[in-house]
Amino acid sequence: MNLSVIIPAYNEEARLPATIKEACTYLESLGLEWELLIADDGSTDATGELARLAAEEREQVRHLALRHGGKAQAVRSGIRAANGDVVIFTDADLATPIHYVGEAYRLLASEWDVVIGSREGAGAERQGEPIHRHWMGRLYNYVVQAVLLPGIKDTQCGFKGFRRNVAEDIFNSSVLYPDGGREVTGPLVTGFDVELLFIARKRGYSMCELPIIWKHVSGSKVRPGIDGLLMLRDVLHVRWNDLRGRYRTGATTE
Repeated sequence: MNLSVIIPAYNEEARLPATIKEACTYLESLGLEWELLIADDGSTDATGELARLAAEEREQVRHLALRHGGKAQAVRSGIRAANGDVVIFTDADLATPIHYVGEAYRLLASEWDVVIGSREGAGAERQGEPIHRHWMGRLYNYVVQAVLLPGIKDTQCGFKGFRRNVAEDIFNSSVLYPDGGREVTGPLVTGFDVELLFIARKRGYSMCELPIIWKHVSGSKVRPGIDGLLMLRDVLHVRWNDLRGRYRTGATTE
């Protein structure tokens, strides 16, 4: 199979049907063999039922019914279930328009190991983003660049793609939010992306920042303040884990 697209979803009943329809229509236009995985992160609304019905109606759509553990665990479950040679994950609100999947696929199918959707730099644009969220994101990125990933201008865009073997290596090496971790309540927006990109750079994988036009969508799961603190904690944990040798090839994750 050519392409797997993963959409992590937590209580997304209001927009999931439109998102699935738009995604399927676009993926069909690519002329590739594809699948769309809805990684249902233990939703308490009708998200799971809507995903299940979509999967019954179209064979390329798959519903992953998961225990609620946060976005990191949902994405990892999607990566492990995916069949595509290229795997891409994107948010259920399609703040990153779905048509960027095609461009990311072409980059990954040619020379790049990892593609990062970026809302910064030439050609990128943020539309309608609240000023407090923008400055929270910029401050966080300054910390990330200073501590872990110099030169990467946007680690937190919810659009990223990988070659399959690269994704398996990176996600199997991540330790911040392991499978079977503590069950959480409510949304859990974290800095798991930073760990993935740190591991990718440490392994020497090639990474391409893809400038995108990103549109703020109401109903975001990001909570100003508390999520910023959680993400800052994750940055420090990644640095500490690296100092302890936990990201070496073959290192234990226990």
